[in-house]
Order: sequence, then structure tokens, then C-alpha cells
Amino acid sequence: MSTESPKPLPTLVLEATAFTEAQLLHPLLPQVALAGRSNVGKSSLINALAGRKNLAKTSATPGKTRSINYYRIEPGPGYIVDLPGYGYAQCSQAERRKWAVLLEHYLSGTPGLTALVLLLDSRVTPQKADRELAAFAAARALPLIPVLTKADKCSKKELNACKRAWSVLLPEELLVTSSQKRTGMEELWSALQSMLSRV
Repeated sequence: MSTESPKPLPTLVLEATAFTEAQLLHPLLPQVALAGRSNVGKSSLINALAGRKNLAKTSATPGKTRSINYYRIEPGPGYIVDLPGYGYAQCSQAERRKWAVLLEHYLSGTPGLTALVLLLDSRVTPQKADRELAAFAAARALPLIPVLTKADKCSKKELNACKRAWSVLLPEELLVTSSQKRTGMEELWSALQSMLSRV
């Protein structure tokens, strides 16, 4: 019987934060982008992936991430890129347009971008903005990794109903996660590394 210890999961290190097109980094290096609604638990998921509590700042106020954040994977190579959340951010129309331009430039001008992780709240039925982002990825032939978050905050019946609703809309397999309980982190890391190896 093997006595080998389980291989430790990678971790993440915040390398840079970009507020403008000029600050965007490493267009050719392998990257996977994380996107989702402002209250989907993106920062908590990043902390769970990294195995650290305070790498990404969490807040009770949705929409606090207003930049593109580059997290270097160690051991690498590759980056997890945190995109600004959408749907609830309290900001002016001018600032929303600025975000949209920055995101479009990142998504269209990053040859090393290998996949988009679409974070979906397990407690919420499919939303228009989420469906539009999935369609955006499909239109650009960008591989999609759909991830259900906050699985610990709903019943098994509610979780299964959410999975069924999304399975009708998306051909990709849904990954179920809980940042608090670290459920699904190994599976998500496996999917991320598979995509990053495509470059």
C-alpha cells in the first residue's frame, strides 16, 4: 500500500493590479480569468484556491473589486486573473463604461487567455448577465469552466435544481464548490491546470 502524502495544491500570489489598459500584464503567458456577479463570492473562492484567508479582500458590500488583479500561480507557470464583478457595483455610468472598455481590451487582447471561469451562485436561478457572459465566451471559442459557488449555503434539493437549470443552458460540466468548506478545490485546480497547459 502506498504511503505517499497527497500532492499539495498550488497557491496564488498577487502580482499586479490593473486599472488601465497600459497596466495590463503578460498577454502571452497562460492565463485563466475569473468572472461573476458582484456577490458571487469570487474573493472568497480565490482565498480558498490559494489556501490563504486574506489574499483577496472580501467585503459585505458587493462590487468592491474595481480592477483586474493578476494572481501568479506557484508553482507555475500561469496566472489566475480576477475580473471586476458585475451586476451590483454602485458606481457612475462613466465608471461602468470605463470598466467595460478595460474588460473588452483584456478579453480580446490577451492571446494567453486559455479559459473563462464563470462563477454562478448556487442559490440563484440563471441570470441574464451570466447567460450573456457564457454566450460571449462561446462566440469567441473561449473554453468555459462553469463553477457553482456557495454550495454550503443551500439545501441539496436547491443545489440540484440549480445544476439542472444550468445544465440545460451549458454543455460544460458544472463544478460545485464551497469556499468556506473548501469543497471542490482539487477539482477546480485540476480544471484550471488543464486549461493553462494549452498554451
